Amino acid sequence: MRIAVFGANGPTGRQLVRQALEARHEVVAVTRRPAEFPLAGERLTVVGADVADESATVRAVDGVDAVLSTVGVPFARAPITVYSTAATTLTTAMIRLGVKRLAVVSSTAVEPHPHAEGGFLLNRVMQPLIARTIGRSTYADMRAMEQIVRDSGLEWTVIRSSGLFDADHVSPYEVSDGPLDGVFTSRADLAHCLLSQASEDRFVGQTIEITTSEGAPTLLQVIRREAFGRG
Repeated sequence: MRIAVFGANGPTGRQLVRQALEARHEVVAVTRRPAEFPLAGERLTVVGADVADESATVRAVDGVDAVLSTVGVPFARAPITVYSTAATTLTTAMIRLGVKRLAVVSSTAVEPHPHAEGGFLLNRVMQPLIARTIGRSTYADMRAMEQIVRDSGLEWTVIRSSGLFDADHVSPYEVSDGPLDGVFTSRADLAHCLLSQASEDRFVGQTIEITTSEGAPTLLQVIRREAFGRG
C-alpha cells in the first residue's frame, strides 16, 4: 500500500514510518521539518508540509491508499487548535481526492474513566487535575478533532491511547471499543495498531482504546522519572 503519515517526525510517527517500511509499504512521511527526519529508504518520500496548509496537504495525500495521523503537540495553557485544524484539512483533502481510509490518534482522557490499574492516585487525583489545568485545551481540541473525523463520511477510526511511553519493539497489547483497565501504551504498540488500520476494516467507523499488556512502567516509575530523572 501507499500510506501517508502525518506527524511523521514525532516519536510515534517515526515508529509508524519505520514499521510501515519494514512491512514493505510505500510511505509518504509528512513533517514540518523534513531536513530533520532521521529515516530514509527507496520506498520513502519525505514531504515538508504543515497540516494547516490545505494545498500542501492535498499534494501529500494525492495517490495514497490510507492516511494515518499522529499529529500532536505538548500540553499548553494557551488555546490549542492543532488537532481540529489537522482533522479539517485532512478530511477535506481526502474527500476531494477520493481517499477513504483515515485513522487518527487521540487520548483516553478525552472521555476519562477509572482505570483498574490506576488506583486512587491516577483516577481521583492526577487524571482530574490534568484535565482541569494543563490538559484542558488539548483534550477539548481532541474532542473537536474526533467529531470532525466522525462527521467526515470517510472510513475512519479514532484510536485513543493511554499514557505513552517508549519501547523499541511491539509487545502484546489490548484493543477494545470500550474502556480498558491499562494505564499506559507504548508508542511501538500504538504505531502497530495504527498501521494495521490501513489494511483492515475491523474498526472502521469506531472509536477504540489501546493499552500495552506487558512491559509497561508503573505509575510510580513514571512519576519518579518525570520528577527526578530516574527510571
